[in-house]
Amino acid sequence: MKKYYAGIDFGGMSAKAGLFDAEGNMIAKDTVKTSREEGYLTTVVKMAQLVRGLSERYGGMSEVGAVGIGSPGVIDGASGVVVRWSNYDWRDMPLGPDLAVKLGVPVFVANDANAAALGEAKFGAGKSYEDSILITLGTGVGSGIIIGGKIFEGFHGAGGEAGHMVIEVGGIPCGCGRRGCFEQYASATALMRDTKRAMFEHKDSLMWKLVGDPENVDGKTAFDAAKAGDEVGSQVVKNYIMYLGEGILNLVGILRPQAILLGGGVSNQGEYLLQPLRKYVSERLYVDCDRVPLAIVRATLGNDAGIYGAYALAAGK
Repeated sequence: MKKYYAGIDFGGMSAKAGLFDAEGNMIAKDTVKTSREEGYLTTVVKMAQLVRGLSERYGGMSEVGAVGIGSPGVIDGASGVVVRWSNYDWRDMPLGPDLAVKLGVPVFVANDANAAALGEAKFGAGKSYEDSILITLGTGVGSGIIIGGKIFEGFHGAGGEAGHMVIEVGGIPCGCGRRGCFEQYASATALMRDTKRAMFEHKDSLMWKLVGDPENVDGKTAFDAAKAGDEVGSQVVKNYIMYLGEGILNLVGILRPQAILLGGGVSNQGEYLLQPLRKYVSERLYVDCDRVPLAIVRATLGNDAGIYGAYALAAGK
């Protein structure tokens, strides 16, 4: 029986890897820089070196059973192929098979948001639930769906993109080519845009004193103002929670998971965000929480969720 498994959280600027023992404890961790310019083959070599470097601290690759990767893009989990990743201009890249050849062990690949959702489901805020959805509130809105303890990725890995469901027909243009997508209303980017707009419409808002210059606005600005009693900041927060709540209601109406897990920078607001969000959702559910419970909680693994999820892939958790 192999002693160790490795998980890689691969992104546009870095690949972070963790080595795990048989009990699921991360015993070593390392990072390498990545970039579009270095090309696919160089990226694969860097990942192989990253895992080998970790394994050499504990007896080498002969002690490693498998490797998991959470990668951006549309991933065909069955084949380990990156079907499409626009940021790197990858099309049909056999990431799993190529890395497996270099390392001499099986390699499993999933979308990065799906891997993070699996990490939270197995080791984080979702470990008490069989069915959960992770929603990350950052530059965009990422999502990962776990059903029966397994990733739901859709046909050829192209499903589960909740950030691009439309919640306002004909609404704000999205980078995906559609208008009114969830991430155009519930991401940290959207929150910052709406905060700046509210500031310019209300020059007496406390938000001006908090940031001085609109360029200093971040995802906390409206929340900080609301906590200090600013009505304009409170309205921005209320609108944000409304849109976030509507997106969650759509997901819950279709899939009815046991839990919604919120990650990303905006989730750092904790109960100040979660309490009114729970109230908004519970008052509008098709089947109320008294009859079918629904937890809405903050994710707990932070930036390590993807590594833990990739490990779970490798170890068959």
